[in-house]
Amino acid sequence: MAAGDVQFQEFFASQYGPLRRLGFWLTGDWAQAEELAQEALVRTWWRWPVVRRHHRPEDYARKVLVNRHRSLLRRALVETRHASRLRPGPPARVADAEDALVLRAALGRLPARQRAVVVLRYQEDLSEAEVARLLRLPVGTVKSTASRALARLREELGAGTGELAHRHGEERR
Repeated sequence: MAAGDVQFQEFFASQYGPLRRLGFWLTGDWAQAEELAQEALVRTWWRWPVVRRHHRPEDYARKVLVNRHRSLLRRALVETRHASRLRPGPPARVADAEDALVLRAALGRLPARQRAVVVLRYQEDLSEAEVARLLRLPVGTVKSTASRALARLREELGAGTGELAHRHGEERR
């Protein structure tokens, strides 16, 4: 077995779980999260000779996952528009659920960019600069997007839920 194969096997073993979690936070669905994680790792494997020389190859895999998710969302939106079925429904309400379920549901109602910024910034604990680099956005856009997303979450979750979001973020680190 080649040294690159062994390195990738170790990389796969260490990154599949975090990539799967990131996929779940972006989609809210474990099956979709697994698909995204697997696809990110396959695409990373294709570029492994180059990627393994990077200081942080996990950043490459994370970026592949986020970009693939965005691509799938764009495709779904185009297909929905062409099928003339784009009718926004009332926001889903989660009653009497645990804090994490309420937060996940609220995240799921955010626009894709806001959800990606919030998840990468607060769930994955990346800096604003890292999020900007991954999403190919200016740092200022990341800051304003995060601010709007957090304001929307506070509004949707109601008063006193800033503690909920903060507490949940701390649990996951």
